[in-house]
Amino acid sequence: MMILELERKKELYKALVEKRTEYEGIFYVGVTSTGVFCRPTCPARKPKFENCEFYETAQQALLASYRPCQRCRPLSHPNHVSDLVRVLVEAVEQNPEKRWRGQDFKALSVDESTARRQFKKRFGMTFVEYARARRMGLALKSIRSGEKIIDTQLAAGYDSSSGFRDAFSRIMGTPPSRLEDGRILKAAWLDTRLGPMIAIGDEDKLYLLEFVDRRGLEREVERLRKRTKAAIIPGETKPIHSIEKELAQYFDGKLTEFSTPLYLMGSPFQQSVWEQLRQIPPGETRSYADIAGALGKPTAFRAVAQANGANQLAIVIPCHRVINSDGGLGGYGGGLVRKEWLLTHERQSG
Repeated sequence: MMILELERKKELYKALVEKRTEYEGIFYVGVTSTGVFCRPTCPARKPKFENCEFYETAQQALLASYRPCQRCRPLSHPNHVSDLVRVLVEAVEQNPEKRWRGQDFKALSVDESTARRQFKKRFGMTFVEYARARRMGLALKSIRSGEKIIDTQLAAGYDSSSGFRDAFSRIMGTPPSRLEDGRILKAAWLDTRLGPMIAIGDEDKLYLLEFVDRRGLEREVERLRKRTKAAIIPGETKPIHSIEKELAQYFDGKLTEFSTPLYLMGSPFQQSVWEQLRQIPPGETRSYADIAGALGKPTAFRAVAQANGANQLAIVIPCHRVINSDGGLGGYGGGLVRKEWLLTHERQSG
């Protein structure tokens, strides 16, 4: 989802209500009440402001589990798409959880390389990337809402992994039978006092730790997969076992510093911000301006805020300890209720 200030969101919503053509290609809107995403000029009845989420690309909307609107057909704009693209988009919507293989294209009399090229030109992503984005958004939505596969485990407190493994396999696929020079990251479901988290790591380091219901988690996992060029599969590793144990101690008030080895996937500036976060003592807070000043860049507080939001290792790299200069809580990917709880917990544990 686009990280937007309220005024910018109001501007985009006004453009949506007025069907402003100059905003075509600038944003897409996901409608939480219907589960579809639309172009700015969609002729359908306009949703309420609070039901709108704004995205820069169609892929972002797909990863957030939205399906294309049948009225404005956001994947057919600005010009009518070829019959090949239309056929494939419709095929994905008929079975969005399908993993496409060579024979599937042949069954539709479609050339696989042509499909790749036309999708890349039209949408900035290949057909396989489009289908994966749609599948991934749906699977993580299922994981979050406890539908079908995992509702029994959730009701029972989710005793580890079978439902999660099934649901996550729907996103990333099953382990390849043979990988030569291939990289594998494993993903596990961790129960915590503040709700389930997903941990991703290899045998040496932890790459990601996030609350399962965090907005934008789908894109974080997909970005991680692309940047590491790794297959991500359900499973456990030494760092995942380590962080699970340390989180239990943290929530019991027995641990304040984490020693699980981390893989930091960020720019040098982002990593410098994250290092500052780790230097904030438990039970204390800093403002974005404080961190910018500590880095010798006092005017860079907005860049600090963006780096803070890009942190993929919740709690361990304590972005929850950063607040607004006026003392307000500010934002938090895991939700402000969790942020307030974490700060209170750390003060009481100190």
